Amino acid sequence: MARFAGRVALVTGAGQGIGAAVVAALAGEGAAVAAVDLDQVRVEAVAAEHRAQRRQVSAFPADVSYSAAVDQVVERVEDELGPIDVLVNVAGVLRPGAVVKSTNEDWLSTFAVNSDGVFFTSRAVARRMVPRAAGVIVTVGSNAVGVPRVEMAAYAASKAAATMFTRCLGLELAEHGIRCNVVSPGSTDTAMQRALWTGEGARRVIEGSPESYRVGIPLGRVADAADIADAVLFLASDQARHITMQNLYVDGGATLVG
Repeated sequence: MARFAGRVALVTGAGQGIGAAVVAALAGEGAAVAAVDLDQVRVEAVAAEHRAQRRQVSAFPADVSYSAAVDQVVERVEDELGPIDVLVNVAGVLRPGAVVKSTNEDWLSTFAVNSDGVFFTSRAVARRMVPRAAGVIVTVGSNAVGVPRVEMAAYAASKAAATMFTRCLGLELAEHGIRCNVVSPGSTDTAMQRALWTGEGARRVIEGSPESYRVGIPLGRVADAADIADAVLFLASDQARHITMQNLYVDGGATLVG
């Protein structure tokens, strides 16, 4: 069954990785999807691929770290596709490095996308959802929110901010029937993750790194982007109609505690 037939979804970070997987999952379930990404070439390629399969995916290049750009793209999406029923915040950046060696730009640019982008996009969409008394917002966070990570302070802190923001937003919007949840992936096979791998590839991630105070993955595998998209799809669907303000870890047990 097409669980999202007749619904409009906006997905940020849609040009690759988890964002592209979320676009595919929603479009495959019948949604009209607005694919938003800073990289115009990539996001238009994603949209073209789906249109070739007769799926309703449209590209909307935009930089979510700028409030005005977000407001403009949200207005365009509603004008061209209709009222937004589902927002999925996926856009994110990772600039790893020790805190003492990090620059102001490392910190500020990470928060600009991972935190500010979630705030700007969620605010713009929520302002339109409230009068309609309906809607779902899902933010893709990280399991780094629950466990300190070496050389990932800015990333973890920015994802922690986005996670708590989304949960607080869910509390404010609950009276309007709008649900807000978080999906927190662990190591997922994306370009961002592969950039961190050494010559041992995924094996080191699965087995863990004692010198980095990092446990492995109990389930013995790195997630596919589709694994994360499936969790997003569930929380965005009517099957999760009584779930809000929650943070769902999808990390094969790597965090050990939630």
